[in-house]
Amino acid sequence: MDAIKHECGLFGVYGSVDAAEKVYYGLYSLQHRGEESAGIASTDGSDIVWHKGMGLVSSVFNLQDLKLLRNSAAIGHIRYSTVGRSERQNAQPFVAEYSKGPVAIAHNGQLVNAVSLRRSLKRSGAVFQTSSDSEAILHLMARPEYCENLPGLLGDLRGAFSLLILTPEELIAVRDPNGFRPLCIGKLKDGYAVASESCALDQVGAEYLREVSPGEIVHINKDGLRTETFAAAKPSYCIFELIYFSRPDSVVYGENVHLFRKRLGAKLAEECPVEADIVVPVPEGGNSAAIGYSQVSGIPLERGFVRNHYVGRTFILPRVEQRHQKAEIKLNAISSVVAGKRVIVVDDSIVRGTTSKSRFGLLRRAGAKEIHVRISCPPHRYPCYYGIDFQIREELIAAVRPLEEIPEFLEVDSLGYLSIEGLLSCTSPPKDYCVACFAGKYPVPAEVVKKVPADLEEWEEKAGEHIIVV
Repeated sequence: MDAIKHECGLFGVYGSVDAAEKVYYGLYSLQHRGEESAGIASTDGSDIVWHKGMGLVSSVFNLQDLKLLRNSAAIGHIRYSTVGRSERQNAQPFVAEYSKGPVAIAHNGQLVNAVSLRRSLKRSGAVFQTSSDSEAILHLMARPEYCENLPGLLGDLRGAFSLLILTPEELIAVRDPNGFRPLCIGKLKDGYAVASESCALDQVGAEYLREVSPGEIVHINKDGLRTETFAAAKPSYCIFELIYFSRPDSVVYGENVHLFRKRLGAKLAEECPVEADIVVPVPEGGNSAAIGYSQVSGIPLERGFVRNHYVGRTFILPRVEQRHQKAEIKLNAISSVVAGKRVIVVDDSIVRGTTSKSRFGLLRRAGAKEIHVRISCPPHRYPCYYGIDFQIREELIAAVRPLEEIPEFLEVDSLGYLSIEGLLSCTSPPKDYCVACFAGKYPVPAEVVKKVPADLEEWEEKAGEHIIVV
């Protein structure tokens, strides 16, 4: 996988005496979705307490922290930043007090109307403490017209927003009308859990019930579950969740992630065959697709790379120099396996190209005779504005270079991508997926800037001259 970043991970529990501990383990299972910060907020029915910090879940919390958070309802968040600086003040959940009392909120996704929302709120007197787009949701909740009207508030948000909202009385789960980001519900023996992915439900022994539907609000309180709809569903599920982000043991959009990726590899072998001696996956993202490619092509699957498991995912690091530094120590090629061989390398995607070039170079230095790269998704030619950090088109290698020139840049013998049609043929009907990053057709119009600075305040200053509508 080339160096990209994802959005965040959510986990919430209601009605369990050890809710915060369950949230801790749930976040641990979702660590692949973000490594910048982690936080948990819990309630005793009258107040909300919280703890958050920079780094991995295991480094942010200790036993004393979890003891102080011990209540019957809690929400947690792990973060990587698409909008807002990578610093502690942007760590979530955000906790505040307004006319109805204390509230905590955790957001997975990205609001495409963040600039106009912040400007409008500032004009009406709001004071922002962070550079995160998510803080605007808290300010909207405090406005008189929305204080008792959550559906109305949500109707003013645009883009990707899976939300967990915690009050002393209940846990609320929300999913935007397009359902860009996954969110599912599980049943515990003594309560309920809500998670970005089903693998986190498995971790705490929760029985998977269903996904939160696009445009749905789920209220979980002492009376059980109550649902309401705030907008008509217009499903546009992010296909990249299945291709890359989600853990292979998760069920997302009704698909088992591992089996879906195997189908991608099988279709890739049909569309992009090549004569070779071995098939080698780039771990971990290429593992499942490589199995499918090997099975259909009949070419033996081999382990050509060893991954350092103590190095995180380069995709979700906030700065380019950090990504490259980790990429250099993350993998090593097994010379005895690849030397003198024609190698098919299967990976899930190439976005910017620089990290991939480094990885394929490991194979060349290990003595591979030929390197044929096969990618189990189409070329990324367009930015994503719904919570993934490839928002500048000029940084996308397939947008700035003809496809036939990319193998020379990567220093490989051939390159093949899965087609959009091939990708969608691997999904189960209905095929309601967002493929904007491949095809350029955006389900939700966005106010965006050509280059988004890490600091949203700077973004706002420049937005007047750079806003474009897609």
